[in-house]
Amino acid sequence: MRELQFIRTGHLEWRERPTPVLQDSRDALVRPFVAGRCDGDTMPIHRHVSRAMQLGLRTGLIDPAVASICGPVPFQGPFAIGHECVAEVIEVGADITTLRRGDVVVVPWAVSCGDCRECLRGLTAKCTTTRTSTLAAFGFGPASGSWGGMVADLLRIPFADHMLVPVPAGVDPVRVAAASDNLADAWRCVVPPLRHRPGGKVLVLGGAAQSIGLYAAGLAVRHGAEVVDYVDHRPERLAIAEKLGARAHAAASKRRLRHSDIPRGDYDIAVEGTSTATGVDLALRSLAPGGFCQPVGYYLPPGTKVPLMHMYANDATLKIGVSNVRPVLPELLDFLARQDFPAELVTTLTADWEDAPQAYTAHTTKLVLRRDPVHTAETNQG
Repeated sequence: MRELQFIRTGHLEWRERPTPVLQDSRDALVRPFVAGRCDGDTMPIHRHVSRAMQLGLRTGLIDPAVASICGPVPFQGPFAIGHECVAEVIEVGADITTLRRGDVVVVPWAVSCGDCRECLRGLTAKCTTTRTSTLAAFGFGPASGSWGGMVADLLRIPFADHMLVPVPAGVDPVRVAAASDNLADAWRCVVPPLRHRPGGKVLVLGGAAQSIGLYAAGLAVRHGAEVVDYVDHRPERLAIAEKLGARAHAAASKRRLRHSDIPRGDYDIAVEGTSTATGVDLALRSLAPGGFCQPVGYYLPPGTKVPLMHMYANDATLKIGVSNVRPVLPELLDFLARQDFPAELVTTLTADWEDAPQAYTAHTTKLVLRRDPVHTAETNQG
């Protein structure tokens, strides 16, 4: 079978790998037919980072956690890429009780069992059953397991009754293309905090987390935030933020966020998506007393500074960590079905599945690949 593989910066290919088969009675085989490009995937695609990050790890300039996720030479090709997809169930193991052939499901990016201590605590990205290193995940390369990438002809999903979450009837799969990661990541940044501070003010610093910031801004508006300010340097994303109901503010420079870029006002929630220590500092200092800050980027240096004394004086909360998608998916998908939230507005390029090697290199905010599901194709042929 074919899967999309990252070969080197700017170059991806369809390559063959063994076709997966059921290995356990709790497995399922699924065929992805909609896939989103995660914000983080663009870093090795658009920038020559592999050797530089290897040197950074050796000299202590990059945190060793990076190697535990991406290997000692991070993003060294070839490896299967992609970890956001909507798929149809093709085959199920003997002990599967909640799924059947033809079901349309979201596949979370992190592989989890649903029964270990971490999973029961909601930390499905840290499942002790499936991971042998920091993560067990699709599309991150061998250091995070042999699960492959989601832009593929077929995937084997372990613990499928737990892992796979059905897409509600009537919801366009393209709308939930990013539910495996970026859309769910945005949800956890704003929806739970707004329950603690109904009608709160929200600041979103966009940039490296390209689609996450936009999803967060739109979700905050839809969940009743009094003010949602979105800051970014890209006109394309500022326009999308406005369509989602946020107030857009253009940053003066794409290289360095400045204090003058941040609108005045004490925020109850700040989502930091610039992947910079400066962004973290500005987000924390923008908070109202007792405010909440959630960074969602990659912070590579081991000595990233945090204004601890300011946080102490202002009673601020900083929460950072990989997104635990599986626990939030049912509520997120139900919300999308009930509220008709237009998540597809964030998609800036939709491409044919066959064109994935070229489309994946596009300099655009959110890429979504699509093809017909098998049952639709069979119906059309009949």
